[in-house]
Amino acid sequence: MDTASQDTDKLRELIPLIDQWAREFGFQDWGIADLDIDTYVARLDDWLVKGYQADMAWISDRRNLRVNPDQLVEGAARVISLRMDYQPADTEPLKILKSSEKAYVSRYALGRDYHKLVRARLARLADKISHWASTELNTDVAQRVFVDSAPVLEKPLAEKAGLGWIGKNTLILNRNAGSWFFLGEIYTNLPLATNANQIKDECGKCKACLNICPTDAFPEPYVLDANKCISYLTIENSGPIPVELRTKMGNRVFGCDDCQLICPWNRFASTSTEVDFKPRHKLENSELADLFLWTEEQFLNRTAGSPIRRTGYEGWQRNLAVGLGNGPPSNKAINALQQARPVSPMVREHVEWALKQLKNKADRHE
Repeated sequence: MDTASQDTDKLRELIPLIDQWAREFGFQDWGIADLDIDTYVARLDDWLVKGYQADMAWISDRRNLRVNPDQLVEGAARVISLRMDYQPADTEPLKILKSSEKAYVSRYALGRDYHKLVRARLARLADKISHWASTELNTDVAQRVFVDSAPVLEKPLAEKAGLGWIGKNTLILNRNAGSWFFLGEIYTNLPLATNANQIKDECGKCKACLNICPTDAFPEPYVLDANKCISYLTIENSGPIPVELRTKMGNRVFGCDDCQLICPWNRFASTSTEVDFKPRHKLENSELADLFLWTEEQFLNRTAGSPIRRTGYEGWQRNLAVGLGNGPPSNKAINALQQARPVSPMVREHVEWALKQLKNKADRHE
């Protein structure tokens, strides 16, 4: 038997070990994909041409790395794609959405920043694989881990790896796990056997996610226009929120989960037992007015290690002002807005908008 055949046989022995290690490190599922993503590139380019990336210039600026994953890791041959469930238990998202005085924070952002946790677990898994390859194959392995912070087309790779299918809401959906999970990748030069059975699209005729979107951010199935997406508007967007979209945002102040909450496949999703994903500072059930009165120092202290830091204090004030303007004209809400010390003219404009909204509501009920 030649050396190549021996190595192939040895690599088969690695598969159950990866499965064991992945589960030990808190991943619920994983799969292996090759780097051929040509069938997805046309879809990406069409999306970019239409300007659906909004102001996220980093997507188009690093397009070549996204569509040529082998350029990220020299000699890369495979991607190990993994998922980690994050849905916290007992946070009653629908109840919060219906409580207009409460602040709705996307479920993924209630706990600590997932980037560090998932990346650390991936690094430990990659070290295990490297050590095995060094011992069993007497070879060095070129590997690199990624978690939603590099030019990686993670959803196409996850689909190719058999973790689910890209649904009409553009998220990876899984029959047994819904969509409440994070994705992470290990790029490797090991020629591992790839997933043989890509999961078929099972969205069928369902359009629940498209119909529920508060801002009509889906121009068509499988296409998301970030310009209208509440997640983009409240997180990535550094400017004002378009006036015509503000009333549609309701009390969603950091991200939006509507297209996941309505998805039938999420009936099968499990809740996470990860301590770091548990809600912090009662963000799963806080009033808009209370959060709005946080000083910048309080914001920085209470969002340390949290995804919410990404929006910054200015964005936090802006989002909460819109949420208050969409709520009832209570004395608490009005007083909070009137006490505001906006950090910028942009936030001041949102505060004035919110006060005007509340005044109009109060006038209608007199």
